[in-house]
Amino acid sequence: MNKQLIECVPNISEGRDFAKINAITAVVETVEGVKLLDVDPGKATNRTVITFVGEPENVIEAAFRLIKKAAELIDMSKHSGEHPRFGATDVCPLVPISEISLKEAAAHAQKLGETVEVDLGITGYY
Repeated sequence: MNKQLIECVPNISEGRDFAKINAITAVVETVEGVKLLDVDPGKATNRTVITFVGEPENVIEAAFRLIKKAAELIDMSKHSGEHPRFGATDVCPLVPISEISLKEAAAHAQKLGETVEVDLGITGYY
């Protein structure tokens, strides 16, 4: 049987401070089995799109660490940019890639959201 793979594409509300962007993306690479594919900062939007992939449980752990680090480093009261935003991690979609259905990926997103709310006190919309 092939491995289940999901892609995670969080958008963080920081696109100008590369020290913060690097610190936030570095936590993704601390999770074994997760591959950081892309980091795409935008100066005008002050937003960075990050892409990583792996097996669901590992991706969920990496996403949690990223959300936590972004919340620690990004001060939304001082944020400005051309793109509308809700929080330090603005969106965190999970995309089914291989051997996993959209419904299964949605269940993993729900689990991630519940963990973020319980452990970090950050609510979300699913």
